[in-house]
Amino acid sequence: MSRYQRHLFVCVNCRPEGHPRGCCADRGGEEVRAAFKKGLKKRGLAGRVRANASGCLDTCEKGVTVVVYPEGVWYGGVTVDDVEEILTSHVLGGQVVERLVQPGVGRLGTPLPLPATPGCDEDR
Repeated sequence: MSRYQRHLFVCVNCRPEGHPRGCCADRGGEEVRAAFKKGLKKRGLAGRVRANASGCLDTCEKGVTVVVYPEGVWYGGVTVDDVEEILTSHVLGGQVVERLVQPGVGRLGTPLPLPATPGCDEDR
């Protein structure tokens, strides 16, 4: 069994200033990742779900990209304000945040709610 039940890959790629596609770093990628890490820690999920920094995911023109595995759901234009909804709806509840899904990228699987830690009511 994998150490982590889910991985959140948050693009923090940095392109040169003036690049026509822009970059996730300039759009708040590091801040989004920090918000995910804080939210996971607050819920006691840091050992079960990991928010990883990612290099370029090749969708920078769509804003900060976050990919949730194992489901393979690609979110675009993610801001710090979206983190709570992704954690609550997708990571814990198994419901994709449809308004943030990147059109045309697709999904590999159907999300399922994160199983509760035995004897721990603090997950939610």
